[in-house]
Amino acid sequence: MRHPTHRSTPRRLAGRRGVLWTAALTALGAAALYPTLANADPTAGEAVQVYLTTTDDSGGRHVVKGLEKQDPVAFAAGQGKIQVDDSKQYQAFEGGGASFTDTAAWLMNSSGALSQSARDEAMTKLFDPQQGIGLDFIRNPIGGSDLARTGYTFDDMPAGQTDESLSHFSIDHDLADVLPLTKQARQLNPDTKVMGSPWSAPAWMKDNDSLDQGWLQSKYYAAYAQYFVKYLQAYKAGGVPVDYVSVQNEPTCCSGYPSMQWNGSGLAYFTKTDLLPALQQAGLSTKVLALDWNWNRYDEYAAETVGDAAVRGNPNFGGMAWHGYEGDVGEQSTIHDRYPDIGVFDTEHSGGTWVANQQHDDMHNLIDYTRNWGSSWVKWSLAVDQNGGPHNGGCGTCTGLITVHNGDDRSGQVDYTIEYYTMGHLTKFVRPGAHRIDSTADPSVMNVAWQNPDGSKALIAYNDTGSIQTADIGWNGEHFTYDLPAGASATFTWGGSAAGHAPAKAPAGHGAAVAPAAALSPHNKR
Repeated sequence: MRHPTHRSTPRRLAGRRGVLWTAALTALGAAALYPTLANADPTAGEAVQVYLTTTDDSGGRHVVKGLEKQDPVAFAAGQGKIQVDDSKQYQAFEGGGASFTDTAAWLMNSSGALSQSARDEAMTKLFDPQQGIGLDFIRNPIGGSDLARTGYTFDDMPAGQTDESLSHFSIDHDLADVLPLTKQARQLNPDTKVMGSPWSAPAWMKDNDSLDQGWLQSKYYAAYAQYFVKYLQAYKAGGVPVDYVSVQNEPTCCSGYPSMQWNGSGLAYFTKTDLLPALQQAGLSTKVLALDWNWNRYDEYAAETVGDAAVRGNPNFGGMAWHGYEGDVGEQSTIHDRYPDIGVFDTEHSGGTWVANQQHDDMHNLIDYTRNWGSSWVKWSLAVDQNGGPHNGGCGTCTGLITVHNGDDRSGQVDYTIEYYTMGHLTKFVRPGAHRIDSTADPSVMNVAWQNPDGSKALIAYNDTGSIQTADIGWNGEHFTYDLPAGASATFTWGGSAAGHAPAKAPAGHGAAVAPAAALSPHNKR
C-alpha cells in the first residue's frame, strides 16, 4: 500500500487491441451463487434476474440495497442499445478478492473481537459461492506490510547477524491467523487463487539492515530466491498452494513501513537469473508476476523484465500485476497488445476515506480493469477495524470489504461495506474460467460482459449519471430493458433455471455511517 495521498486518476477505457473506450460495464455470469446453468438461447419472455446495489449518500458508502434481488425482467423481440456479443471473446477470468493482511487476519481470528460463530459467518459471506459473494482471489503479503501490527519477515535476525542458509526461516507468524483463514477460504471456495507479494526482504539481506527501504544486496539474490521457495513450500505443506508471486510490492515505495528499493535492471536480473530458476529447480508451478505497481511505473520497473523473451517464455512467468492508483488504465491494453500471450492481473486498489465516492470508484475500477484485459480485480485489506487499523505506518485511512469492530461500543460486530457489494457484483456472478465477451460501451450505463464456462451469462452495469437511465440490453436478436436508478450498480443474469440471489442472510451494518441494523439492512427500501 502506498501513501494515502495517492489518488486514482481519471482514465479512459480501452477495448480490444488498445482502442480506448469512454465507458464500460457489462458482466456475464452464471448465477450469483454459481449454480450450474443450462446454455439456452433466450426466448421471448425468458426471465432475466436482476441484482441491485444502491447508496444514498454523496460518498457512495451508505448501502440501502446490497445485491438485492429485484423483480425479474424478460427478453422480448427487438434490438438493444447495448449489444452483447458472445462470438467475440477476450480474456479469461481468474478471480476477485482482497488480502488477508496481518491486520485483517488478526482482527478476524485471534484478536478476540469475533466469536467463532461470528468469524465463520463472516468467512461464509465472503467466500462461500452459495451463501456469500464467492471471493476467489487472495493476495497476501509475504511478511509484514503497512497493514500489520508490526514489521516482520519469515527470517528475522538480530541486528548485525545473517542467515544465508535460511536455517531460521519459519512461517510461524502466519500459522496463527493468515494461513488458517486462507485455508478456510479455499475450503469454502475451492476455486480460490492465492498470490504472495513481499514488502521487504529480511533486513539482514539489505544494505541498511532495516525493513524500511534499503536495497537488497546482490550477494543475497540467491538466498532471497530460496526464501521464496521456502515460503511456497511451507504454505503448500500447510494446505495452501500459492498460484502467483510478485518479486516486490510497489518497488521503492514507500518509507515508514516495510519496503525495499529496486531498479528495473535489478528486478530483471533477479527474476531471470535467480527466482525463475529456483522455482523450476524446486518443482514449483507458481508463476511470477512483474511490476505489482501502478500503470505509470511500467517503463521504470517492468519493461526490462517483460521485454526479455527468455523471461516471457519461462513456464513460471505469469505476466503483469498492476495497481490502479496512478497513471492510465489504457497502459494495460498497450502492454497486452505488445505481448498478447502474457497474463494481465489487477492486484491492488484500496478503498479509503480519501475516495470521493466509493461506489463510483469501485465500479469504474471493475469496468476499466476488465475492459483493459484484466483477469482479476483485487482490493487491498480484506478487513480493518473501525479506526482503519491496526496499521504499521503507511495507510491509516484504508477501508476493507468488511469492518470488524474491536474495542468500541459495537465490538464483535461486522459491517459489510460498499466494497463488499461492488466486489460481489463480479465474484457472485462470474466464475473462474469465464471469458469476457463483447458489449457496446455506453457513457451513461457503463458495462462489461462475461460468459461462464457453462455458457451462462450476466451483465454488470453502472449508472454513471445523476438521473434514472434505461439499460437497454440486446443479445441474440432480442432485448430487455431496466430502469437503473442514478448511481446504482446492477448485475443481470440469464441462461438457465437458477439466475442467482443475494447472500442468504443480509449483513447487519454497512459503510461509514453507523446506524441501527434495521436502518442499514440492504432490504430497507428507503
